[in-house]
Amino acid sequence: MLTRKQHELLLFIQKKLEETGISPSFEEMKEALDLKSKSGVHRLISALEERGFIRRLPNRARALEVLRQPDDVVSGGKPAAKDVPAKSDNVVEFKKPTAPARAPANDVIEIPLHGRIAAGVPIEAMEDTQTLPVPAALLGAGDHYALEVSGDSMIEAGIFDGDFALVRRTDTARDGEIIVALVRGEEATLKYLRRENGKVRLDPANAMYEAQVYDPAEVKVQGKLAGLLRRYH
Repeated sequence: MLTRKQHELLLFIQKKLEETGISPSFEEMKEALDLKSKSGVHRLISALEERGFIRRLPNRARALEVLRQPDDVVSGGKPAAKDVPAKSDNVVEFKKPTAPARAPANDVIEIPLHGRIAAGVPIEAMEDTQTLPVPAALLGAGDHYALEVSGDSMIEAGIFDGDFALVRRTDTARDGEIIVALVRGEEATLKYLRRENGKVRLDPANAMYEAQVYDPAEVKVQGKLAGLLRRYH
């Protein structure tokens, strides 16, 4: 049995996985559940993990897997089905999916590696002919490329200096998504996308950095974050 907030978080994680192929950041989860701090998100994730509804995949940032799907939401103390006893209105029942989850692919594919991208002050995204071997399980549908992360402005989203950002090519994105933004045609940066008051705001995930605000014509979306690859030395 789950509390209402645990249920909401589980559904949100599942939705993000279906839409983007990666689990949401702690900031996205905090905003979606209208929580005051990320510590509340940590507690909810730990509770879901302890109860066997999700699991954290090792050696991958922002990697959560949903193990059990929602079945019936019990509301107002009435059972959702005739064989289900009445429950409190803040409790949700779940059941395991009837079909087993598909095992991650073990294939490795080569994607273009286009230099470095700033997770701090924007720097030039260098184009070259290098490639990066990536497990196919980290990528969803679409055309992808990789950029090496430079800087620490996205550390609260689990993105660290030296990580490889796996990016799905697209020129559109929604508010709250982590994008590769080309600024003024010459500088690229990895940030959360926000739109407000006719401006484009690129938000860091580090309290030490301030948001960058631009006119819409100054910012071009070049892709959305699809995954991360980290090397340990």
